[in-house]
Amino acid sequence: MATEIKVPTLGESVTEASIGEFLKNVGDAVAVDEPIVSLETDKVAVEAPSPVAGVITEFKVAVGDTVEVGAVLAIVEEGGAPAAKGEEAGRAAEQREEGQEERAEAATSDASQTLSPAVRRAVLEHGVDPSTIKGTGKDGRLTKEDVIAAAKAKGDPAPAPAPAASAPAPAPAATGERREERVKMTRMRQTIAKRLKGAQENAALLTTFNDVDMSAVIEARTKYKDLFAKKHDIRLGFMGFFAKAACLALKDVPAVNAYIEGDEIVYHDYVDISVAVSAPNGLVVPVIRDAQDKGFARIEKDIADFGKRAKEGTLTMEDMKGGTFTISNGGVFGSLMSTPIINPPQSAVLGLHRIEDRPVVVDGEIVIRPMMYIALSYDHRLIDGREAVTALKIIKEAIEDPTRMLIDL
Repeated sequence: MATEIKVPTLGESVTEASIGEFLKNVGDAVAVDEPIVSLETDKVAVEAPSPVAGVITEFKVAVGDTVEVGAVLAIVEEGGAPAAKGEEAGRAAEQREEGQEERAEAATSDASQTLSPAVRRAVLEHGVDPSTIKGTGKDGRLTKEDVIAAAKAKGDPAPAPAPAASAPAPAPAATGERREERVKMTRMRQTIAKRLKGAQENAALLTTFNDVDMSAVIEARTKYKDLFAKKHDIRLGFMGFFAKAACLALKDVPAVNAYIEGDEIVYHDYVDISVAVSAPNGLVVPVIRDAQDKGFARIEKDIADFGKRAKEGTLTMEDMKGGTFTISNGGVFGSLMSTPIINPPQSAVLGLHRIEDRPVVVDGEIVIRPMMYIALSYDHRLIDGREAVTALKIIKEAIEDPTRMLIDL
């Protein structure tokens, strides 16, 4: 019996996705719940599994296509036998050609416009002309292995295969020739661009700054890091301190934890902290829920888990849903100071930066202390300057004297 594989429910407010890649070929056997297609949504990559065991007989879509929830992706013949190798290759090629022929042809005739950074580096290193190489990757794109194989073949006295008549090979590129590369933005990158630009256009953004003496936190980490790791099986980082300090500030200044909806202000009696995490496809902001009720260990474990799954591409829509306040740590990349952009519909974001030794005046004397600049960007439509400065000052004081977090000051 033939079963249709459809685009699954993608999450709240997400109605469509793009076809990222096929995880199986026509003729492949699949098990129940085995993923066969990877979908790219506005926020995360989602895999579409087969609800039955059988053999894939047909793909209804091509890589790059935009599909809506419920659209048919493929057909699986329940209980069918896998196709023979030759038959499988032929059927797979036939399915791929439909809807992809133009893209593959463009990639062959103008490969310089579809090279990935890794392939581009290989082309420059080996001095080959990419337009003379037939790509074996998806949609006829060149792979690094294609370039390396072509470079080795340059020393072979045997003549190279004649290029297709419809795409004559141009003369080899002159040494030092400059190239341009055009790569289609992923759905996630398009969404990031749209949301961040929308934040600038719709909110009255303003940023207030302060600096923090990190001595007390560094001392606490140095003193307890081994014991903490042994007991909780997680490293004690800086983000746990700032998350708990932010909870204190948001409790005392609730406007910073609120957002505007129409002509109303929505306040929250909980703190869901969105943590900006760098992923291969762009910035993602998974949420630490009810941070006000969690201890340092639980917060650090949540953050470590988000970072690991962001790199693996296994974050879910539920991980990203909601959030009342964001913390972004540009310091891990060496940033000294920045003006972070809020994550709509939130009204504020805390920016952390690198720690460096600087001279400061303490009790009338100049001393060297490990200092960090911190920034709070906020929507001035909702948050007054006094409230923003007060919230940032509470965070500063809690970091400089962590005891305040224990006794709720």
